Amino acid sequence: MTHLIRTIVRLLFVPILLLALAVLIKGYSEPGDGFAAGVIASLAVLLQHVSFGREEVEREIPLKAAFWMVYAGLLLALGVAFLPLLAGEPVLTHFPRPGAEVIHLGSVALHTALLFDVGVFLLVFGFTVGVLDEIAQQEDRTQDDDGDGEGSA
Repeated sequence: MTHLIRTIVRLLFVPILLLALAVLIKGYSEPGDGFAAGVIASLAVLLQHVSFGREEVEREIPLKAAFWMVYAGLLLALGVAFLPLLAGEPVLTHFPRPGAEVIHLGSVALHTALLFDVGVFLLVFGFTVGVLDEIAQQEDRTQDDDGDGEGSA
């Protein structure tokens, strides 16, 4: 990669993550879109992988945390989905109920739908980054094996 492309990719990393955060919080209309935000954030990491290589990205971003993000996201999404059953409500009932007063953090309404979207985001982002890292590790191993085989022959 050229120096110009690497510089552009490095400069785009934070704005792409901010875009993912905006999509997570507001989505297309309301309450948010955790899946699309996870894909957008994963693309930011993919750009880093392609431009700088796995070793340099791993120094900047804790790629091993992706494994735990998958579990945390799955537990959070399932918890938000199934906890209403304990209150005798249907699955995926969100609180506060329509018409009830919602707590706001600035312009962001804090309700369980946002928690569900955060869980989906963590699941998608963690899975995608984990798979990308595994593919990059496999590629590194393949290149190391090819390099060793040529040197010893």
